[in-house]
Amino acid sequence: MAREKRFRFKQFSVVNDKTAMKVGTDGVLLGAWCDVNDATRVLDVGTGCGVIAMMIAQRQPLARVHAIDIDGPSVDEASFNFSQSPWRNRLKAVVADFNYFGSLEKFDIIVSNPPFFTNGILPPDDQRNQARHTTTLNFSQLIGNASRMLTPAGILALITPADVEDEIRRLAVENGLWVRRFTSVIPVEGAAPKRILWELSHSEAPCQSGTLVIANSNHNYTHDYIALTRDFYLKM
Repeated sequence: MAREKRFRFKQFSVVNDKTAMKVGTDGVLLGAWCDVNDATRVLDVGTGCGVIAMMIAQRQPLARVHAIDIDGPSVDEASFNFSQSPWRNRLKAVVADFNYFGSLEKFDIIVSNPPFFTNGILPPDDQRNQARHTTTLNFSQLIGNASRMLTPAGILALITPADVEDEIRRLAVENGLWVRRFTSVIPVEGAAPKRILWELSHSEAPCQSGTLVIANSNHNYTHDYIALTRDFYLKM
């Protein structure tokens, strides 16, 4: 029998063989960065193997996380990972399309590492295409649907490419959301930002903006990146 491959974190591990998108820096950044202090009802949109959902469950012991994904094998894998975690009773994964997702309850935080490939050639693999291309869920649909499912003080937390900043700001305004937090992510000191971490909310508040540099010019992790991820990565 082949040895099961796991991606190991400090308090949990994940199998990510079936999911369209593997564990990566973007998801870990979002799971570690988003504000979960007041989050008891959480929705993870496009959960993949469930890593963000489990990070939130680790960080917030009161959180109950409902995770959805359009891809059946990803949900199967997330469900398995949840069942093996210390927070199995607070995590649930189901197959669902967020465009048609209905919920009677509102959420304190909706979190998503959403589709990125909005232009250019589609990835050749159909499963990866579905997971990462905006053919199934674009930013307008994601932000519009999320705005209707948030509690009055709830937040939508996202990570996006840096080059869609203007689009996200426009969609936030159109859906009555304020930019509550905004962090530009720079992969290596001196480079341009590649990602943006967002928190959007119906509740108006001064925006907290900042920059996170992952590695310095010597390609060593920065103190800020280590501080953000040390509760998760074994190597931190």
